[in-house]
Amino acid sequence: MLRTHTCGELRLSDITKTVTLCGWVQKSRDLGGMTFIDLRDRYGITQLAFNEEIDKDMNAQARGVSREYVIQIHGNVIERESKNKNNPTGEIEILVKEFKILNESQTPPFTIEDNTDGGDELRMKYRYLDLRRNEVRKNLELRHRMAIETRNYLDKLDFLEVETPVLIKSTPEGARDFVVPSRMNEGQFYALPQSPQTFKQLLMVGGFDRYYQIVKCFRDEDLRADRQPEFTQIDCEMSFVEQQDILNTFEGLIRHLFKSVKNIDMPHVPHMTYADAMKFYGNDKPDTRFEMKFVELNEVVKGKGFPVFDSAESVIGICAKGAAEYTRKQLDELTEFVKRPQIGATGLVYARVNSDGTIKSSVDKFYNEEELKIWAKAFNAEAGDLILILAGAEEKTQKALSELRLEMGSRLGLRDKNTFSALWVIDFPLLEWNDGDPNLLASLAGRWHAKHHPFTSPKPEDFELLKTNPGAVRANAYDLVINGVEVGGGSIRIHNKDIQAQMFDLLGFTKEEAQKQFGFLMNAFEFGAPPHGGLAFGFDRLCSLFGGSDSIRDFIAFPKNNSGRDVMIDSPSEISDEQLKELSILSNVVKR
Repeated sequence: MLRTHTCGELRLSDITKTVTLCGWVQKSRDLGGMTFIDLRDRYGITQLAFNEEIDKDMNAQARGVSREYVIQIHGNVIERESKNKNNPTGEIEILVKEFKILNESQTPPFTIEDNTDGGDELRMKYRYLDLRRNEVRKNLELRHRMAIETRNYLDKLDFLEVETPVLIKSTPEGARDFVVPSRMNEGQFYALPQSPQTFKQLLMVGGFDRYYQIVKCFRDEDLRADRQPEFTQIDCEMSFVEQQDILNTFEGLIRHLFKSVKNIDMPHVPHMTYADAMKFYGNDKPDTRFEMKFVELNEVVKGKGFPVFDSAESVIGICAKGAAEYTRKQLDELTEFVKRPQIGATGLVYARVNSDGTIKSSVDKFYNEEELKIWAKAFNAEAGDLILILAGAEEKTQKALSELRLEMGSRLGLRDKNTFSALWVIDFPLLEWNDGDPNLLASLAGRWHAKHHPFTSPKPEDFELLKTNPGAVRANAYDLVINGVEVGGGSIRIHNKDIQAQMFDLLGFTKEEAQKQFGFLMNAFEFGAPPHGGLAFGFDRLCSLFGGSDSIRDFIAFPKNNSGRDVMIDSPSEISDEQLKELSILSNVVKR
């Protein structure tokens, strides 16, 4: 080994030891007869002292090093005169006896500091330098710890980690696949898995009753802070279970992670139906760190001559506790917020409950004091509270009010990243009508689309509705939501071939298409498929949640940018005509 110790481990108890350290130069200070260098590795920083009286040439050489030079030193541990209590090694320093430059460095394009001067794109281009920063290193250490603890928990419950294929068959259901041309099978393509869904079901047919995998998945979809074209799942499946068995098992995993990684005792996770989530929060992944539930006002406000309310399908509002002192400027800001195109409300109505109990609203022309008190009663509003109301088409208004609720939660300091509130959302609709989701294939427009995936079982009591009212069928599915982020989801699966065939029919597959794409799974169901179910956690999202970040990129060693590009290696990139010909792509394009 080129070193005897790391730069983060030496203490006062090590004084008089002779040690060898290696690392990167964080900074240096020339004090004439003495030169001090802060030497950094992934474990910490140790101060080096070069004394001109001991070795004049070596001191001169030390003055010549710059930031990020890689060096090796040999010397004695001594007590530091000017101690740094903020650094674990701040009570000692190394009096250097031997010094060697292992590699020089150019001046970095940004400072390797906790508070760097580098922007996102610059740091992603030089990601290998960004990885030297404490903040990034700690994020990846957190990710490592969470992976270890996940494996420990599942291993104790007899789960087996099984690797599934990465080159698979394209199944155009859900998000778009990344496809890979096959050189040996001209004109044919593999796909990269959006998830190992069918393989983990086949493992259940194969008798592996408890499976998991921390696995890479790929989706060719529009990106945002919590999405990447390649991402990691904690993928799990169990046989001979019902929904509550799944929830108990993986609620246990989440509680284990919170305790072992953050030393937080997570309470029992409550359940909420999808219908209630939409009714009270306008969102199937509600942030339950704070209340501020929706209140429906149709019967209270209609028929009073205010055309906006009278003509609206839905009039709903929230009560922001203690916000009655909001200024007109702040209320105008909220109005502009809800009118932004991505939110889509046409306006905002408000009412203040004053300290003396009187109520002042933005629509006093249409509602008198007594009528406004009925509003306040509906919201359980007290003196000092602010009522905010939106109106319009139901689904659109729910979405807009959900965004307003989150905005108010942030403004009122109710969304503390160190507070965690978990929730199981259950009883989702099995199907959604697809009018042309940009994240889905165009061929799926104008037909039913599986809200989770086509292998999700309906609730047993809703089987008959598959024939008469598909839109009313509830899925035997569940999502785990923490702080308004969906961190995991799954379902009890269909294990009966006839029900699976009926599901494919509802989704618009012909028998031939279903057999061509999923025949291997349906055939497997003829050989004793057990009842089974599972779920997958978004591992990157879990890490960002535990780390207090809004972006999963902070917890991925080499992430892509918002355009899906790796700016460090310049990928994706063009390939040569020779490669295209080998893959039979160029010739096919020319023919067309």
